[in-house]
Amino acid sequence: MDLAGVNWSLITVIGPLLLAAVLLWAFLRNRSSRRDVDRSERGAREVYDESERVRRTGEEEK
Repeated sequence: MDLAGVNWSLITVIGPLLLAAVLLWAFLRNRSSRRDVDRSERGAREVYDESERVRRTGEEEK
């Protein structure tokens, strides 16, 4: 009995399913890191705004 047809069927069915699963895992894993980047950007913007305010007014908060 020749199993080449069965192997080819498994490759054409399981291959795309495995690829989709890996892509979904990568998407979900990187989605949370985007929130971290946004939070870091917001913090940097706040620090920049504060330093700009101090530069313009000449007074520092203690």
